[in-house]
Amino acid sequence: MDIASRPAEPAENTQIADAAPPPAAPPVIRREDYLPPAWLIPEIALDFALGLDETVVVSKLSVRRNPDGNGTATLRLNGDQIAPRAVTVDGTALNDWKLDGPDLLIELAGDAHEVAIETVLNPAANSQLMGLYASNGMLCTQCEAEGFRRITFFPDRPDVLSTYSVRMSGDKATFPILLANGNCTAEGEGEDGTHWAEWHDPWPKPSYLFALVAGELVANHATFTTMSGRRVDLNVWVRPGDEGRTQHAMDSLIASMKWDEETFGREYDLDLFNIVAVSDFNMGAMENKGLNVFNTRYVLADPDTATDADYDAVEGVIGHEYFHNWSGNRVTCRDWFQLSLKEGFTVLRDQLFSADMGSEPVKRIEDVRVLRIAQFPEDSGPLAHPIRPDSYQEISNFYTATVYNKGAEVIRMMRTMAGEEAFRKGTDLYFERHDGTAATCEDFVKAIEDGTGLDLARFRLWYSQAGTPQVSARLEHDGRIARLALTQTVPATPGQPEKAPMPIPLRIALFDRDTGTHAGEHLVILDGDEGSFAFEGFDKPPVLSINRGFSAPVAIEMEREDEDLVFLAANDDDPFARYEAMQSLVLQHLVAAVGGGLDEARRASGRAAIGRAMKAIVTDPELDDLMRGELMILPAESYLAEQLLVSDPGVIHAEREALKAWLGLELADELKALHDRISAVPYSRDAAARGARKLKTQALVLIASGDAGEGAARAIAQYRKADNMTDRQGAVMVLAGLDCPEREEALADFLARYEGNALVIDKWFSLQAGSFHPRVLEQIHALAQHDEFRMSNPNRVRSLYMAAAVNPQAFHDASGAGYAMIGELIRKLDPINPQTAARFVPALGRWRRVEPGRAAMMRAELEKIAAVPSLSRDVREQVTKSLG
Repeated sequence: MDIASRPAEPAENTQIADAAPPPAAPPVIRREDYLPPAWLIPEIALDFALGLDETVVVSKLSVRRNPDGNGTATLRLNGDQIAPRAVTVDGTALNDWKLDGPDLLIELAGDAHEVAIETVLNPAANSQLMGLYASNGMLCTQCEAEGFRRITFFPDRPDVLSTYSVRMSGDKATFPILLANGNCTAEGEGEDGTHWAEWHDPWPKPSYLFALVAGELVANHATFTTMSGRRVDLNVWVRPGDEGRTQHAMDSLIASMKWDEETFGREYDLDLFNIVAVSDFNMGAMENKGLNVFNTRYVLADPDTATDADYDAVEGVIGHEYFHNWSGNRVTCRDWFQLSLKEGFTVLRDQLFSADMGSEPVKRIEDVRVLRIAQFPEDSGPLAHPIRPDSYQEISNFYTATVYNKGAEVIRMMRTMAGEEAFRKGTDLYFERHDGTAATCEDFVKAIEDGTGLDLARFRLWYSQAGTPQVSARLEHDGRIARLALTQTVPATPGQPEKAPMPIPLRIALFDRDTGTHAGEHLVILDGDEGSFAFEGFDKPPVLSINRGFSAPVAIEMEREDEDLVFLAANDDDPFARYEAMQSLVLQHLVAAVGGGLDEARRASGRAAIGRAMKAIVTDPELDDLMRGELMILPAESYLAEQLLVSDPGVIHAEREALKAWLGLELADELKALHDRISAVPYSRDAAARGARKLKTQALVLIASGDAGEGAARAIAQYRKADNMTDRQGAVMVLAGLDCPEREEALADFLARYEGNALVIDKWFSLQAGSFHPRVLEQIHALAQHDEFRMSNPNRVRSLYMAAAVNPQAFHDASGAGYAMIGELIRKLDPINPQTAARFVPALGRWRRVEPGRAAMMRAELEKIAAVPSLSRDVREQVTKSLG
């Protein structure tokens, strides 16, 4: 190892003999070691005596020997930070049970038994927010992936499917609403102000889909009639006072149900569908059968408190969790290595749904931007893994952009190759074959293969190989023939030094330079290390449009003249390809600038080309404003860093900001005219008005970059006039990065205006922590001491510190203070909420791709974290892999 990464040696005479031994490494779970469960639990009955500080749980398990199991007499029931208060088998108290670590072991003779276990929980003390926990006076659960074992002892694995009967009782004043999975079968009054409710879910499910909610809630109620004529009662449950912000969530649920019937033929299967909004939640939402539990940020929305992006997120997440009813619940995953079976497929379904509900081109661009910002760096870093991993220590660490977003892209490629109609036949076959079972990724691919007629033998490599394929393209013209030569390489990743070529479907078009048109689109499939494709009928060299619609999650490498990219940015009829041409034009220029390869003449000519393309976008009367807003967004700094083997974040930031400033000055008149035009568009939720609001912020960003005074004046005017959160937040975002009096006015008014509204106060934290203000680190430290900041709430932690971790100016500050801030956060947060703490490790884990000075400081923070003796499995696995 090099000097920068060498651990410090103990000083002379240092006493080290009595140092505590390092904690044992968590066991590695391997996919190849999968064995069917020894025992099955076809039925489980749960009885909860509810209390915030003490909840008593009695579970009654119908235990049956699995004929496909290993025949052991030992029933292993997983537990985590719980202890059995009583255990009975077939009604007789059992005293010879034992604990193996956290697990309960019971020896059983015969093939069938009834096992009952009593446990006592303290939900109020559960800061990890896994299992049963208290949130602002209510009780709720989160069981995915392994939270059910924090409630009762159970074979907590996704291939043990059970029907659940649940009885809840508790103080009626504290818990007036009692909810669980399935349908409510009975309810009544108890003694001393208590009441009870019984619920039954007739569909077998794994324990990770169990849910319970109890508390003071009110509902927005509606009904939906399924395609077979069944009535379903729908409820969106929230805290009293929030019900006025739930209609968009309800509308999104109804739209999801209708769309899934029409597009995938999937009908809902219970009489009731409940959604509950919870303010303390580690994830975005959870698809528990019939009782979806949501982070409040993905339920509550009205024009005054939610941006257009928030509205889109509510719609998309509501759809995602509802679609899980089939792709995740009715067909679940055999083991956690198959996580992308449900998540990748469901992400694709929610992407297609959102595209149909809004602008398909804009949705595609947004999805690809997320992939490039979040997943591409994951694929090229120390935590790279296939969409179906081979091993893990802590499963919560694999809820990643690779499993979700890349998983969706892999399934989308099958859809592209098969066509929509054949792909639907494949999914119908998948649901028909595997309904009510715990399936594998291989089961899904086989169903698509059989339903479409595709040969997907080599395509399966996408499931087992990590890394983003690099595709080099070269177009040659000879006579009247254009020849496209393609080569692919899949970079080495941890544990996978060598890769086989994978089938890559690429949609292409060849444009005539004179007419600006093409004769039709082609789908070419690069299925080896290299391939060549010939196209006739070109008297002149055409312009290549490649990977149209982002038909494959790859990086395209191709030498292009600036004028070809300007041509495509102005003429390409594929909206994504037009966007891609603009991104490539800017990326090509900035990569050269960051690398020091631009003299003044080349810098001027590069900026001029970008300016011409941007001016055409700003002034094109045929372009709708939603798309115009996308085309004006410059490539993210994290994506720019991905183009370089080792990057200097400070130089990247400076060059990108300099280009923004140049564009703001060069196009000042056009941008001000654009801002004036769209500022006159009244608020509505239609596409034109949403496009105007989106564009308003993009124009304001460039105006402020070129002229801070003009930007501040326009931003504060926009803020004062705003009648919706999109305009108000856009103005504050721009002002937060400026050192001007208007900044303080807007931030103070924003905080006072939304006092008590947790979701909007989250925005107030994020806007400041994500700004490029010259004193942003100082401001983040002050915000951490603010009365509104709470380390126990994941939303609030993310709003401040995740905004800081993805802010290149704050995180990559040359002093290393940004790295130290995130390192300290991880150490403080890990004992409280390890799952949330682990989400911050990958930012530091990118140290190998950063210049040596910063890299040494990033690694040093990881070593400080690794030295904490009581580190959680979640964080330790991430840190160990990042340092390894």
